[in-house]
Order: sequence, then structure tokens, then C-alpha cells
Amino acid sequence: MKTYLSLIIGCIILSAGNALSPCWGAVTMQTPADVSSSRTVLTADAGQIPSPSSKQQENAADDPYGDENSDYDNDPLEEESVTIADPIEPFNRAMHTFNDKMYFWMLKPVARGYKAAVPEPARVSVKNFFSNLKFPVRFVSCLLQADFSGAATETGRFTINTIWGIGGLMDPAAGKELDLRKQDTDLGQTLGVYGVGHGFYIVWPFFGPSSPRGLVDIAGNQVLYPLSFLNIWYASLGAKAFETINSTSLRIGDYESLIAAAIDPYVSIRNAYIQYSMKEVKARRARSLLFKNAEADHPADVPQPEQ
Repeated sequence: MKTYLSLIIGCIILSAGNALSPCWGAVTMQTPADVSSSRTVLTADAGQIPSPSSKQQENAADDPYGDENSDYDNDPLEEESVTIADPIEPFNRAMHTFNDKMYFWMLKPVARGYKAAVPEPARVSVKNFFSNLKFPVRFVSCLLQADFSGAATETGRFTINTIWGIGGLMDPAAGKELDLRKQDTDLGQTLGVYGVGHGFYIVWPFFGPSSPRGLVDIAGNQVLYPLSFLNIWYASLGAKAFETINSTSLRIGDYESLIAAAIDPYVSIRNAYIQYSMKEVKARRARSLLFKNAEADHPADVPQPEQ
């Protein structure tokens, strides 16, 4: 009985964390038309622009837990508004409400207790460790996108951080001497690079905002993420729950700020999800040996979501 109870609790924590994970790496970007201006909206592990403005530097300074070593330019679609079809909005709103309640009722209280008990440097080291484990996802994605310099960078980061970073607990590869920045990419973005559209918007009760194209990323993470291969099922579940709690402890307040500033939190998250996703796809196309020339000559040829 205790085993089943532990499984249920773990699933609830995991579902809440996965559902809200895109909200915890918030950076400032252009606000959607249907919400108030000057708002911090949803992004995932957004990267730092090579030559950031003073405003961007201030934002980076205010977000010590973001992936500041991610080698991405977040400006390509700053002036462009994109949308995504939402034919199953009633279902999506119900799942959004479910995920929201799980965050406030389960995940946030646990993360706050964990934050009070574990020092910040230790929690940052845990974050680095799990990020290092996700090297296969980023490496394979770079190869499939024909971003071979990115694949080489990921290989160097993994080798250095595993050996000199004590198994990935530290991130010496991101230091000024080496400056090997994390390639913030996945298999869903890979399909986008090749012109595959999102399809329609869907909110999963366990994985949050997504689309049919996003399912490829979810499946890819299960196949390529080393923790998915733990022979004991509850060990894998426990590791993922721990990762989620640790990540949340470094991001408490981000999701609250997002929904507090929104007229309709559901619409705000939906619009921010698609805008961020399209920006990331354009950034990846600009790095691909197959598409970067076409991207420079025809910037409007970025794959557009279905209306």
C-alpha cells in the first residue's frame, strides 16, 4: 500500500513540474496583443544574445538560475506576432486548471520546504548535474539539424563538465576561458527546422503546453535521457521528481508573476509558448548548414504555425 501511495504522490509532483516547466525560465520578450504591455512571459531555457543590450544584461542579472550559457539569440522574432490554432480549447483550459492547482497545492509547497533545507549552491549544482545528463538530446538534435559546430560544442561541454566539473555538478565549460555555451535545442525544434509546423495547441495534464510536433520531443527525451533507462521504475520516477522539485526551488515566483500580470493566464501562456517556440526554430535554422543561407536571404521563410 505504501508503494502505491508513493507512486501516486510522485506522479502528482512529476506532472505538476512537467506541466509548468516552460514557465520557470522566464525572460522578458514582447507581450502578446491580448495582454498588457511590459510583461514577463513564458520561455523555457532561453539563451543569451552574443551582444546583449543594457536592458538584456539587467534581465540576465536578475535571473541567476537561467541558462545564461546557452548560445542563442532571442531577438529574431521580436517584432513578429505568431499564433497557433486551438480547436480543443475547452479541454486545454481544463488541463491548464489542473496543472495550475497541482503547482500551488503540491509542487510549490514541497519546493519551498526543499529550498529552506538545501543551500542554494547545492541546488545549482544539482541543476547542472541534470542538465549535463541531457547531453544526448542536445547532441543528437544538433546533428539532425546539420549544426555540427553545435554538436562539437556539446561534446566538449559534456567531456569537460563530466571530468573537471565532477560529474557535471559544476559548469567549467561555460567559463570565460572556454566559453562553450549550451545548445538549447530538442527534437521538436529539429522538425521545425525542416519546415514541419506545430499543428494545433494542446495542454497535456503531465507535460503542459505542447503540440503534435512537441510529442516528438517528449518521446525523444524518453529515448535519449539516461535516467529513463533505470531498471527500477520507481528509481526513475524518483529521480525525475527530485529534478523537478530542485528546478522549481530555483524558480519560485516566476510562474506567479506570469499569471498575475495576465488578463487571461491561459491565453498568455498559449501565446507566449508559440512565440518562444517560433523564435527558437528561427535561431536553430540560422545555425544549420542546410538552412542558414536561406534564412539570411529569405527571413520570412520561417515555418509558420497553422492558423
